[in-house]
Amino acid sequence: MNPESRPEWRALLKLQSGIVARGQALSHGLDEDVMKRRLRAGRWRAVHWGVYATFNGRLSREAVLWAAVLRAGPGAALSHQTAAELLRLTDDRSDVIHLTVPLGRHPEPISGAVVHRSGRIGTATHPAQLPPRTYVEETTIDLTQSAASFDDAYDWLCRAVSTRLTITARLQATLDARPKVRWRTGLTIALADVGDGVHSILEGRYVRDVERPHGLPTAQRQVRTAQLPRSRYVDNLYEAAQLVVELDGRVAHGIAQRRTDMRRDNDHAATGIVTLRYGWADVTERPCAVAQQVAEVMARRGAPVTLRPCGPTCTAAPPRRSQAS
Repeated sequence: MNPESRPEWRALLKLQSGIVARGQALSHGLDEDVMKRRLRAGRWRAVHWGVYATFNGRLSREAVLWAAVLRAGPGAALSHQTAAELLRLTDDRSDVIHLTVPLGRHPEPISGAVVHRSGRIGTATHPAQLPPRTYVEETTIDLTQSAASFDDAYDWLCRAVSTRLTITARLQATLDARPKVRWRTGLTIALADVGDGVHSILEGRYVRDVERPHGLPTAQRQVRTAQLPRSRYVDNLYEAAQLVVELDGRVAHGIAQRRTDMRRDNDHAATGIVTLRYGWADVTERPCAVAQQVAEVMARRGAPVTLRPCGPTCTAAPPRRSQAS
């Protein structure tokens, strides 16, 4: 029987998007002469050394990824930004393919790929998802370690949890399992914040630079204001003052989003809830002024509030009114 007509061969090609490694072809009964004829006739083509596309035409993204994994060899898995792409942790497609191989393995350079090495890749690889890739928790922590700044690392934690791909307990367990971690203490604190409802870098900076160091009460995060005609979720709610603090990120909101925000603010005002809205520059460049304004509004609305300086250069002053008249 022609090996290429066997169901198991066809199943392999379907599984791997038409990509096959030389060793796989040999194990399914295709000898070297058959493979050479296929390549000479143009029915097959080499994608990498020893890795072939068994069809003509443009390679799909999945075929490209399969080819890289097969070239990297047994135990290899897609990781970092490439795993994040497959896991829907990001909408961006990385310019290069990120692969992780077992520690001690040194495959030849792979065109278009970056190869990482890890002694944990066996336990870090998802047992069922194909092409092979690291778990979402492993991927997230990998990305925090390759991030250019702590803010970028914080953002990966926020993305993983806010998109409901995982939970903070699993991320913390993955963090704890690694012997060497950059920003370990900061990431542990960040995970606690994310678990409390922080869903973005800006929300994290608000907690870290405005609320906590100035002694403001702890807001409820991502809470639903159910008393409105339509349930609405807000970034921060200081219930005692019926005060909402909304945070608008570095990406400008479109017209439709601004209209939604306006309707929500107006709905809140109709039920007695005041909204303060801050952007990236407010929180990162003048956190003391933001803290003072939040404290002033809380005090004027009769909520108990204290304000302490965040440091020797803090410009925040205690609220002029600590009790409603």
